[in-house]
Amino acid sequence: MSLYLQLFLTFFKIGLFGFGGGYSIAALIQDEVVNVNHWLSVAQFTDIMAISQATPGPIAINCATYVGFSATSSVLGAILATFAVTLPSIIIVGLISVFYVKFKQNKYVESAMTGLKPLVVGLLASAAVLLCTKENFIDIYSYIIFAVVATLSIMKVNPIALLCAAGLVGVIIY
Repeated sequence: MSLYLQLFLTFFKIGLFGFGGGYSIAALIQDEVVNVNHWLSVAQFTDIMAISQATPGPIAINCATYVGFSATSSVLGAILATFAVTLPSIIIVGLISVFYVKFKQNKYVESAMTGLKPLVVGLLASAAVLLCTKENFIDIYSYIIFAVVATLSIMKVNPIALLCAAGLVGVIIY
């Protein structure tokens, strides 16, 4: 199978089964990109996730773009991975929009939507756990930065301010 077809199918699958946005599908992306296809190392994936978070736009799309380029060393790979990760959403939203208005009061539809909420929380937790590796926590300062940012996040501090502050502290320390 060609690399481009494999890239398309991988990111189409990620787009199809990834619920809840970039953070919640980070574990799925990491598994496919690092463990299954071996396109990136854990350290490279961590760097791409950091860049994807800091770059404007959805994390999953930014990540797909960077991985597509990294895996193929071409703009075509970046475009293909980006298109593949968004295509399932385009198809699903198109189908849902046709039927949702008609069935939104249906008890089964309401139950399904309620059932997806814990799934998203679990995927977010999984993504956080997968990024807690020895490659990401290199010394005591990285643990301190993590603890402070996690605490401030729970206290509802602006995530953009946290990102900028953590980046600045990283530049100063490292």
